[in-house]
Amino acid sequence: MLVRTHLWGQFMRESWLSARSAVALGGLLLAGVAAAARPDFTGVWGVYREPGAAAPQRGAPQPALPLKPEAKAKIDAYHALVDKSGDTPGGFCLGTGMPGSMLGSGGYPMEIVQHDKMLVVVYEAHTEVRHIYLGERAKEQDLFPDRNGYSFGRWEGDKLIVETTHLKEAVDQARYPHSDQAKIVEEYRLVSNDDGSKVLIANMTLTDPAFYTQPIKSEKKWQYQPGVRLLPYECTEPAWEAHLEELANKKGAH
Repeated sequence: MLVRTHLWGQFMRESWLSARSAVALGGLLLAGVAAAARPDFTGVWGVYREPGAAAPQRGAPQPALPLKPEAKAKIDAYHALVDKSGDTPGGFCLGTGMPGSMLGSGGYPMEIVQHDKMLVVVYEAHTEVRHIYLGERAKEQDLFPDRNGYSFGRWEGDKLIVETTHLKEAVDQARYPHSDQAKIVEEYRLVSNDDGSKVLIANMTLTDPAFYTQPIKSEKKWQYQPGVRLLPYECTEPAWEAHLEELANKKGAH
């Protein structure tokens, strides 16, 4: 009887271990399938234009934004300050920041380098760098307001969902100014055209209870550009060259 009991106990333990191993193996297989379903966004991406579509007109009037009165007053005060001189943040070597950077950065391309726990996005304009974290979320005490904010992403099948918070108030954003309470959610997905070319589609929702009466939605499409590299963007270089020329002129005048 004791022998039978011992054998039964051993059998149960082995069965439990086998079941546990099967569950672990199943989890690994599911994780592998999920990872395989994730597209690779690595590469250089330029602004996409639908076949046959006319080039966008710079300076064309834009639909009015659902701004709150106090937000509109802030933005109007900013433009009253800078419009006459034509000063812009970019003219002082300041990057566009979110959401302007992901919506185009003046038509300049961007490069994405994709890792398991992070995507690094480099916008050619101002060589602006953005990190989208996929691993462990940063501790609240380690975060602070920034023009690009703090971006944390997750995969939902073949879609990348990115939530950006901890933004600085930016009344200088050309299209979508926002407060420091703004939250931006982006959904990225990769599609292929009939000719096999790849298009990265980004749908953005900006929620800002301090500036807007309702969420703002926008879509951006990027065209994959194989064999292309980003060019250096040194906005201080012309100023340095002009300074050297000025010094040379002063020296020649003596």
